[in-house]
Amino acid sequence: MPFVSIKYVKENIADDPAGKQSRIADRIAEAISAEMGVGKDDVWVAFEGIAAAEFYVGPDSVATRRARRK
Repeated sequence: MPFVSIKYVKENIADDPAGKQSRIADRIAEAISAEMGVGKDDVWVAFEGIAAAEFYVGPDSVATRRARRK
């Protein structure tokens, strides 16, 4: 059984987290099912939302990088 772990900036899906996670998981399961020959029900997908202030790209948090763009 394939297991997919997704870490993301939780503010990116704050307006509908359950709905967006469900749609993302379905699309990922579909792709893995097609390529690996396993059933969609055999693909496990886990989500871990991380706050922008705690998610870093190099030395800067995503929150800091976004603040610079404004």
